[in-house]
Amino acid sequence: QGQLVESGGGLVQAGGSLRLSCAASRSIFSTNVMAWYRQAPGNQRELVASITIAGRTNYADSVKGRFTISRDNARNTVLLQMNSLKPEDTAVYYCNSITYPRTWGQGTQVTVSS
Repeated sequence: QGQLVESGGGLVQAGGSLRLSCAASRSIFSTNVMAWYRQAPGNQRELVASITIAGRTNYADSVKGRFTISRDNARNTVLLQMNSLKPEDTAVYYCNSITYPRTWGQGTQVTVSS
């Protein structure tokens, strides 16, 4: 089914920024819609942001105006720029295809301190 490798997470203070990166195999990245998800301990995995091959984007209300999703088609990479981070953003962040989902990767941990 290909490979998904997330990176860029870390510990940051509230109000800070992080940039996450998702390196996908060509077979996954070539699907129409890629997305970032997150899962906090005890919670369900939730959709954070998505982007189509054409660059159309969509965001969860909780991150709208603070996060920006983008993609580099030449490098098979999906990025998530996270600004004005809040403690409630703390979670493990994952990427995947919406239109052709694959096995989840390991994710990358984002921890926001207050």
